[in-house]
Amino acid sequence: MSQAALLLCQQMKEVQNGAGAQMFSCGFKDDDNPFVWEVTIFGPQGTSYESGLFRAEMTFPKDYPNMPPKLVFLSDLWHPNIYTDGKVCISILHAPGDDSYGYESAEERWRPIHTAESILLSVISMLADPNIESPANIDAAKQFRDDRVGFNKRVKRCVRKSVDDM
Repeated sequence: MSQAALLLCQQMKEVQNGAGAQMFSCGFKDDDNPFVWEVTIFGPQGTSYESGLFRAEMTFPKDYPNMPPKLVFLSDLWHPNIYTDGKVCISILHAPGDDSYGYESAEERWRPIHTAESILLSVISMLADPNIESPANIDAAKQFRDDRVGFNKRVKRCVRKSVDDM
């Protein structure tokens, strides 16, 4: 088994037994492949996403932890930092080094000190506090900024659907 695979097996145990276990649930998609995780994010309390059960998939590269995984929501999710195809756009999931656009510093981007648990905690934080200055979904960011009531209604539809789909 590769070093990356061993590390991912260790991190899976940590995620399943860690403090974040009340905020998300994880397992390997296939027991023989630690590089693809099935994830359920529990909508954070006190947010429009509360009570949601959002399914996602986290795919780790073979050179993990040197490069970041990709996280894609399989559940419909209306959020400024989630592309319409479900791909999550947060700084710590961006390749290491300087941002060619000058928006993010290298310290904000992926570093090998991050773990699967720190990624999932960042996603919970992102759900609770969207970054509308650098949106992946411009329409969601605009609605979040200009029509919070409409935004929250649309999110609540996603929450209901996420529970129905489980």
